[in-house]
Amino acid sequence: MVLRSGLLEVRSPEPEPERWRRLLANLSEDSLRLSPAAAAAGHGLSNGEAEPPPPGDTEPGSGRKRTVRIVKQEAGGLGISIKGGRENHMPILISKIFRGLAADQSGELFVGDAILSVNGSDLREASHDQAVQALKKTGKEVLLEVKYLKEVSSYFKNTTAGSAQGWDSSSPPGSGGSSPVSGPQGDLEHEKTIPLKMCYVRRKVRSPDLEKRYIDLSSADGKSSVSLRVKDSATAQSWFNALHGNASALLPMVKAEMRALAGNTGIAGSKEIKHVGWLTEQVTSDVEKPVLAILTEKDLLLYTSLPQTRESLNSPSSRHPLIATRLVHSGPAKGSLLADNSDLSFVLRAGTPHGVETHLFSAEIHLDLSTWTRLLVDGCHNAAELIQEVVTACTWDGQDCKLAVHLEKGFTIYQDAPEIGRPKILLSQPFEKLRMSSDDGVKVLYLDFGASEAEIQLNLQSCPKTIVFIIHSFLSAKVTRLGLLA
Repeated sequence: MVLRSGLLEVRSPEPEPERWRRLLANLSEDSLRLSPAAAAAGHGLSNGEAEPPPPGDTEPGSGRKRTVRIVKQEAGGLGISIKGGRENHMPILISKIFRGLAADQSGELFVGDAILSVNGSDLREASHDQAVQALKKTGKEVLLEVKYLKEVSSYFKNTTAGSAQGWDSSSPPGSGGSSPVSGPQGDLEHEKTIPLKMCYVRRKVRSPDLEKRYIDLSSADGKSSVSLRVKDSATAQSWFNALHGNASALLPMVKAEMRALAGNTGIAGSKEIKHVGWLTEQVTSDVEKPVLAILTEKDLLLYTSLPQTRESLNSPSSRHPLIATRLVHSGPAKGSLLADNSDLSFVLRAGTPHGVETHLFSAEIHLDLSTWTRLLVDGCHNAAELIQEVVTACTWDGQDCKLAVHLEKGFTIYQDAPEIGRPKILLSQPFEKLRMSSDDGVKVLYLDFGASEAEIQLNLQSCPKTIVFIIHSFLSAKVTRLGLLA
């Protein structure tokens, strides 16, 4: 069922990225269909065969004058094309009616209707250009006086599909050619349908236009992408709300399919899918990319598109353990790179063996932002409770040993001692004794327990940020467990 329709300007990334086309957009619960003029015409041919008229679409009596009231939609205008004019010794005739737009929805206009007047302005002696201008200057409500000419309607019906020769093809250029009155122009050759299930939807600002009239759309598999442009920011917001809302309504289905795809083996070492959705990552000051994020009980997994197989599900483009990942900012930031979505952005810092990675993401609506930030913070605490202990190799006072950080037991430095059947404990301290932790950003971790041995220096042989983030995650989880704000 079509929930919304209208004319939108559409640009595909390939093969001509700078060419915009006006197409008829029909939005249903699970897809957006973009149709060229031949497919959108209210009366004409479909695939070379006569298209049956819709129910109740009967021709009026020829020669009888009628007054028709049309109320325009937010986008798309009247949705008709006209031919004729004084210079062609013809009346102003409706040659096309675009399906789904105002004229078609009224059910009172027909291909072959001669337009005698528009809002009281007589068009009987008007030139083609005068008629076009008169129709374009109308407001939201249009009153047309028309008369059906049966003898010419059959001609238009036989040429709607795009015959090379029009009735007035011999007229001088611009004198009487068919002119759309807010109808599709520069049509695509084929209809395009973008499924909304797990579809990436984003409002955009494009310089020098700062009105946010643009919407980027990409299918879940990344194979179908378009940019949409509408007349103003309010209309863009309305279309975005409809597209994003329909896509969000399909999210429970996507989660169920992902869980079924993961099966009993889980996903990349995890068992549960907590959340899934699209984010936009800022790569550089002028480059951004969509990323599909799947949040499990232990990891944040990032993909370039929605996984379709178990193998692709278990092969994310990047993986960030929640216990070593920190949410450091959410909301507007001074100097944010995401100029058009800065109030919907958040920053993650992830500790890795090679250093700290910083990722700047943005959501599309405030609800999405709050959902992601809440789940990421809760996920960090839950991962700490689930994992309980992390062990890393290190060197202390010239001795090769291991550092174990345990949620309950605290810090233990030990050496494996198989000859005695148990580890040799070199130091053990609870979290409560920790006064300070720091690092040199290269390979040394400093721990101060306020004891006689003073500050402990551990050489981890890799970037210490990961273990520092893990220590903070354990501390935050313990504070949260007490019902305090971490």
